[in-house]
Amino acid sequence: MENQNSTYEFLLLAFSRHQELLFPLFLVLYLAALLGNLLILVAVGSDPRLHTPMYVLLVNLSLADLCFTSTTVPRLLYALLTGDQTITHSACLSQVFFFLMAGNVDSYVLAAMAWDRYVAICKPLHYATVVTLPRCMLLLGAVWVGTALHSLLHTVLLAHLTFCNNHALPYFFCDIHPLLHLACSDTSLNYIMVTVEGGSVILVPAVCIMASYVFIGAAVCQVRAPGGFHKAFSTCGSHLTVVILFYGTVVSVYLQPPGEAQGQEEYQDLVAIVMFSVVAPTLTPYIYSLQNREIKAALAKVFIGS
Repeated sequence: MENQNSTYEFLLLAFSRHQELLFPLFLVLYLAALLGNLLILVAVGSDPRLHTPMYVLLVNLSLADLCFTSTTVPRLLYALLTGDQTITHSACLSQVFFFLMAGNVDSYVLAAMAWDRYVAICKPLHYATVVTLPRCMLLLGAVWVGTALHSLLHTVLLAHLTFCNNHALPYFFCDIHPLLHLACSDTSLNYIMVTVEGGSVILVPAVCIMASYVFIGAAVCQVRAPGGFHKAFSTCGSHLTVVILFYGTVVSVYLQPPGEAQGQEEYQDLVAIVMFSVVAPTLTPYIYSLQNREIKAALAKVFIGS
């Protein structure tokens, strides 16, 4: 059965029309994502002053976003350019693995950044001893290993399924939910793991982020010094913007009632998926770099030499 699965080809139906208009659009978005995230990596890597926990977290967010977009967009560009919308069974499972891993790393790194901002604002005197670089590296190592194991679990469960004659996916990449809808074999275990284990992977970092900002908001309200709110917003503004962009699109894609993806709803789902998987990772580096003096100074030093 595994040999039979390896010969499957899935058909990615999204964007099967207007390829001549969509190809330059997605090409520009992908190049912008590569440029923005690579600039952050160059800025932090070239300036020893930025080798701090906050910027190490930002580097890992950029790495996750690079993986996020590179997992799906190049294959989409190939389909738009050649008209070949097929993807092999093994390539489809590879997309699922890396897409899940990158998205979950994004989620947990954003939670770690919220913890970093919480300590910086609510416990500033203890920041240097609480948020240390070794502790940050240990946390990030656990995030990458844990998300890889999570993605491997769901990919292995998918690999053991058999699929019906209909191999058409409504997305432009392979994802768990549309693949489960095409399966002919028993998917009860897959759905249990997606609901219980997969749901916790989304909810745990979201709850941590919300709790951090509740404490941050309470601390800011207690500060009566002039300019306290503006200082706190300048510290958290970029992170909060990225969190809203990321989780807003996650909710639009994965937390909708089932069985409504018909007609206009199907189009809205596709727009939400593009926002989640392409637009959000593209905008994230620019949101951080445009509001961060240290990043802009490091880039100026690299490219201008001043």
